[in-house]
Amino acid sequence: MRRIGAMMAGGAALLLTALGGGSVHAQSAASGPVKIGVITDKASIFADFGGQGSVVAAKMAIDDFGGSLLGRPIELISADHQNKPDIGLGIARQWFDADGVDAVFDVLNSGLALPMQILAEEKNKLVFFSGANNIDLTGKRCSEHGFVWGYDSYSLANSNVTGIMRKPGAESWYFITIDYASGHNLEQDAMKVVAKNGGKVVGKIRYPLGTKDFASILLQAQASGAQVIALATGGADMQNILKQSREFGLTQQVAPLFLTTMDIKGMGLDMVQGAPVVLDYYWDQSDDTRAFAKRFEAIHKRKPTDVQATVYSSVLHYLKAVQKAGSKDTKAVIAALKALPVNDFMTKDAAVRDDGRVLRDMYFAEVKAPDQSKYDSDYLTIVATVPGKDGFRPAAESECPRLAKR
Repeated sequence: MRRIGAMMAGGAALLLTALGGGSVHAQSAASGPVKIGVITDKASIFADFGGQGSVVAAKMAIDDFGGSLLGRPIELISADHQNKPDIGLGIARQWFDADGVDAVFDVLNSGLALPMQILAEEKNKLVFFSGANNIDLTGKRCSEHGFVWGYDSYSLANSNVTGIMRKPGAESWYFITIDYASGHNLEQDAMKVVAKNGGKVVGKIRYPLGTKDFASILLQAQASGAQVIALATGGADMQNILKQSREFGLTQQVAPLFLTTMDIKGMGLDMVQGAPVVLDYYWDQSDDTRAFAKRFEAIHKRKPTDVQATVYSSVLHYLKAVQKAGSKDTKAVIAALKALPVNDFMTKDAAVRDDGRVLRDMYFAEVKAPDQSKYDSDYLTIVATVPGKDGFRPAAESECPRLAKR
């Protein structure tokens, strides 16, 4: 799970050409290259979701664009934020103040995301998020300098709960939630969707970060009589709850609200068959996504995740916007970012809303049974496409002042 890139003292720096060798040349922002940065987790719990794969995806976007822009070379640097907001902010500050970086991508850490957006606004720069699910990024703390390219807690909750409740026997719900901001957001958003679809929440319990034994929690959930036990958590905790629920023989539907293809790969199809999955990209959904996955895998030796795919999409759209603006002027680029529809191998005519939210299609899928999987990474059956206009928080419900003014 660990991919560690080249590191430098002030934060890991990787020149686009350094993926195959090269050196960094100091140049002024006025006459120098168009310079972008990927800040991600290269060696910790999220490394497989983003990490060096996000750097690969960004480079692919630059190469596909042509490698130059406005008569200047496009350069890419990258850094490992180590899942520590102070480290991530220090790197970005150095990039913005001294290294001529115009835009930052990935930022795969919800705790870092909001401070990064505030810093980008302070420095008159841009930041693009893939995998940071903090709804405040496009809500009450929205900024014209920040753009959310992938899922958030609302889209995960909305598409998951709506998809699950399409089937009979999913009217009553019980929530097991990590006592952490991201868990709270996911739980609250999901509970609203349950009510909106005519269901009922019969109870909930929150557990502290680091919990290993979920026996008493699962017994409470079982005793609630709820038809669906929703897991507003992810990663190792979610995996432990799923494993222990099977050991206890729970007959209710256990529905993780944040299950990823990496989780499925780690646990195996037998453990999670039939579980719901919501994602904004799946490698096997179309000829275009399969072609991208083949190119990516030839470089990175594994299939791309949805985080890595959205890094590619956001970098490509940023470069198109700079080209349309005819300069690196931030205000002009922001206008172009919103004026251009997002189009690439995984996105078709998605709008960029004034709160920074990309209104892309989302996909509700179910995990295949082992005997349904026919080849490597054949994990999912796409059950429904959720149009961008339906998958995200409606503008009328947003706390973003930029939308409230319209």
